[in-house]
Amino acid sequence: MEVPFLDLTRQHRRIRDEIGAAVTRTLESGRYVLGEEVAAFEREFAAYCGARHAVGVGSGTDALDLALRAAGVRTGDRVITVPNIAVPTVCAIVAAGAVPVFVDVDPHTLTLDPEKLRAHLAAQPPAFRARAVIPVHLYGHPAALDEIAAICAKHDLALVEDAAQAHGAEYAGQRIGARASVSCWSFYPTKNLGAYGDAGMVLTRDTRAAEQVRLLRNYGEEAKYCNRLPGINSRLDELQAAMLRVKLRHLDEWVAARRRLASLYDRLLADAPVARPVVERGETHGYHLYVIRSPRRDALQRHLRERGVGTGIHYPVPAHCQPAYRHLGYATGDFPCAERACREALSLPLYPELTEDELRHVAAAVNAFRG
Repeated sequence: MEVPFLDLTRQHRRIRDEIGAAVTRTLESGRYVLGEEVAAFEREFAAYCGARHAVGVGSGTDALDLALRAAGVRTGDRVITVPNIAVPTVCAIVAAGAVPVFVDVDPHTLTLDPEKLRAHLAAQPPAFRARAVIPVHLYGHPAALDEIAAICAKHDLALVEDAAQAHGAEYAGQRIGARASVSCWSFYPTKNLGAYGDAGMVLTRDTRAAEQVRLLRNYGEEAKYCNRLPGINSRLDELQAAMLRVKLRHLDEWVAARRRLASLYDRLLADAPVARPVVERGETHGYHLYVIRSPRRDALQRHLRERGVGTGIHYPVPAHCQPAYRHLGYATGDFPCAERACREALSLPLYPELTEDELRHVAAAVNAFRG
């Protein structure tokens, strides 16, 4: 049996008619930039997450960049995040003119470790004071938001959540985005809620922050030919918004399917020679990815490939070890938990259209691994 790591065509075939109708409606409207489709999707996604304001932008990276700027981050400011993430998070910090600063992760959840954040802030010299913190809800598992928020409040730090992988995830009984001062979202095609191209969103309960992002995404334009801020072009596309509105109606069903499949993986891999995903009490995983860990990760990946199983590695090189960020002065060994995760993490196929037979084939192949 061949099991692809991801097959987006399966999803599209199920909703093709709905997508086609949305595209036709948008094309016939004659409004293709910042029209009613974007405005409607902003309202609907804010309502879904329980947020007050939503501003559609061009990508998840732009969402972080503009949210940091709206939070007052300026050139040379330091912004804290974790190393075992997709580099676009770091790119957004740099785009905002800030300097990325890394703190290690919890060895179990692989999200920002509040104790390590607290220790970092206690040790930092006043001249190197951070301005903001970006916790990442990695793979769909929420970061420890209550503890991180308390630390940020104590140190007067802006808290900007990277929720790019957290569609449908919950923390303390509320969807990610509901409690956030600011949360940033990606609708890259592979996400739980994915567009047919790039798209992003900023959610916030802060009216001023929403107004700032709304200006910044459109050249800083307050009125036609009146530019109040030095902004950029990062407007959510009308066609993407129209298609995302269709997909949003299916999101709960799709996330429920991900959780059901993840639960089956958990049962079938209970005795496998790998570490399974951890879900902290009070948190509800969105299962953007189902990530196992093995010290023999590369051999396990080869073993699965030979049995027709597609896999992914998220992410093989920690951000502080990337050539683009060597100038920051970090070295291998500085963040042992994040580095170990990057060496050991392997993503198994997980998407709503994955069949149970396919999943059982994947699980059997993992269980047969002896390294």
